[in-house]
Amino acid sequence: MKSQFHHVALIGKYHAKGSRSALEDIAHFLGAQGCDVAIEQDTASNTGLTQFPTLDAAGIGAECDLALVVGGDGTMLGIGRQLAQFGVPVIGINQGRLGFITDIAFEDYQDTLKPMLRGEYEEDRRWMMQASVIRDGRCVFSATAMNDVVVNRGATAGMVELRVEVDGRFVANQRADGLIIASPTGSTAYALSAGGPLLHPSISGWVLVPIAPHTLSNRPIVLSDAGEIAIEIVAGRDASANFDMHSLASLLHGDRITVRRAEHQMRFLHPKGWSYFDTLRKKLHWNEGVA
Repeated sequence: MKSQFHHVALIGKYHAKGSRSALEDIAHFLGAQGCDVAIEQDTASNTGLTQFPTLDAAGIGAECDLALVVGGDGTMLGIGRQLAQFGVPVIGINQGRLGFITDIAFEDYQDTLKPMLRGEYEEDRRWMMQASVIRDGRCVFSATAMNDVVVNRGATAGMVELRVEVDGRFVANQRADGLIIASPTGSTAYALSAGGPLLHPSISGWVLVPIAPHTLSNRPIVLSDAGEIAIEIVAGRDASANFDMHSLASLLHGDRITVRRAEHQMRFLHPKGWSYFDTLRKKLHWNEGVA
């Protein structure tokens, strides 16, 4: 059977050792399955894969019906935010470390991709986060995030004090090293390290996780993603905000970071029979040592 996908874009973790040969192998494999292959612009320029057409993110959105990301979760985060607005489905082939969202092992990619290209896959849609920094009533920074929005204290300063509101209602003033707002996808990242819960991807919610709070009764809380969370900088020096890979340093007192559900969803494709719990068990080493 021929591939269901006709035009496939390849995006790679191009600074990783062996990435060029891996991408070249996958490109030839896709060609053998009847797919036209394009290489993402930055990937092509940094690997020297010039024998294939190149496209930027907007070109991939306009011309391709599938994107294959070869790398780790960071590579997926980088391109995923750009492709979500176009509705292009994404498959992740893991060449990183953990690989929560790049879940196909590189050594298995041929056997795994063949049925997926024929249409045998599970689709997993995940909402993005839209965040803005408001200063004196105007937006000075905005970004889309897939994992999390993090407000941090300065590198050398003490704690920050943050006023938290949900849908305009005051929640609490928190003194801590920072605060994380994580999506279900991001619940296995920084939020997990800070003691937050795991959220199943099907849950329409976010988790709010304090980082080293001054008051130990400040605990993580799961919130609906249908509303807006606002964090205001009350006290503390050199606070910064991070939106996945984007950051804004030197937040000022009175700055408000607002987070809403973005307009677009990421479309992940997984092998038939894929289970989120299989991913957790493998990546978090559950059941190891159990007879």
